[in-house]
Amino acid sequence: MRGIALLAGIMLLAPLCVRAEDQMIYPRTAPSAGTLVDKPASGPSPVLLVSALIAAGAGGWLLWRQRRSPKGFSGGQGRKLSVAESRSLGNRQYLVVADYDGRKFLIGVCPGRIDMLAPLGGDAERIP
Repeated sequence: MRGIALLAGIMLLAPLCVRAEDQMIYPRTAPSAGTLVDKPASGPSPVLLVSALIAAGAGGWLLWRQRRSPKGFSGGQGRKLSVAESRSLGNRQYLVVADYDGRKFLIGVCPGRIDMLAPLGGDAERIP
């Protein structure tokens, strides 16, 4: 996540390093004495600078907000589903104990298939 934010910051600030003089194309003949010549702009444009600062500030605020909340961007809703425990049986096969709202279930997972083996708990009935 930090790498993506760093790359985005570099991409936003890279155009600021290029000077307008480097991009100016000059004609082969010099202008006559009576014409006005615009001087090339020096430094980044103010609009680009303000846009980069706003984007960097918004990205920093989103990262700070996500780190502050243990739930991330879930909007304050509590999570009901979690994996309580898992064990590998080898060859990409697993037994998983899933917990949903205080109820636990034993689940078998293998490539291409997921099966609920049994609900767990004191008053659990066996499902065929």
